[in-house]
Amino acid sequence: MERAPASDFGKTINLWLVVVLGIWCTFLLSKAIDLQRPPADPNVVDENLYLSGKAAKRMSLGFNGLVADWYWMRSLQYVGRKVMNAHDIQLDDLSQLNLKLLPSLLDSATTLDPEFQDPYEYAAVVLPAINVDEAIRITKKGIDANPSAWRLYQHLGYIYWQQHDFALAAETYGKGAQLPGAPPWMEAMKARMAAQGGSRTTAREIYTNMFEQSADDRIREMAQRRIWQLDAFDQIDALQKILTTYNDRSGRCPANWKELQPIFRAIKLSVDPETGAPFDPSGTPFVFGDTNCSVRINPESKIPVN
Repeated sequence: MERAPASDFGKTINLWLVVVLGIWCTFLLSKAIDLQRPPADPNVVDENLYLSGKAAKRMSLGFNGLVADWYWMRSLQYVGRKVMNAHDIQLDDLSQLNLKLLPSLLDSATTLDPEFQDPYEYAAVVLPAINVDEAIRITKKGIDANPSAWRLYQHLGYIYWQQHDFALAAETYGKGAQLPGAPPWMEAMKARMAAQGGSRTTAREIYTNMFEQSADDRIREMAQRRIWQLDAFDQIDALQKILTTYNDRSGRCPANWKELQPIFRAIKLSVDPETGAPFDPSGTPFVFGDTNCSVRINPESKIPVN
């Protein structure tokens, strides 16, 4: 059997030493940060407990991408622990949770690996309800590090749209639309923002694009629920007109949904066979308020009420 050249053997040994050294350094860094992990008590202030991105970068010995992944996973775990102790929490409205550490975690991940796109998208969706200035700063940081990434302009435009700054949102979508590979809808969003930034049509287009473009299942689920919510609002408007017409003609609100069955059958509206209530887009029956002749989203629905 022909023996491998000594030089090749030496290269293999060196490669293994580098891999082992990288794993060992990551382990040591993980232990150093774990010593400063947030306490289990969610009421305890947990800010400034992790190493900064710059400090972690110095300690990573060149394994920045690996440590960035670690910080990214810590970000998701950090949010996940908080969400598990709460109820009826939407990914894009975590303002009631104590997430003071999240901006620094996402900032560290993007400092270690500036081309890592997932933390930027997460920052754009989650951070505005917690710290909008940090959401804008981290997303702009991503644009500075990745000037040809049109999706980062989409994320930044989304933040401005949430803040009802439709002029700045239009400008941001317009800048992103000029980049190579940007889809035609980016330019269309610029026009939409300028003309009707606060409309349901604009919101539906934003969340539809987010649903179609995001690779993060959590963000896709959030976008889907927001699309359902917009569709539910349209349905409620239509049902409210039916109730108003019924009230005007009979002088009273219907006692229950079943009184409206002839109308629902005429327009071929799908209803719950037991209560006669129309279904919302998630498949949950709407709630009928007979005292004020109104329609509401069922608290048991997957659709957010606000």
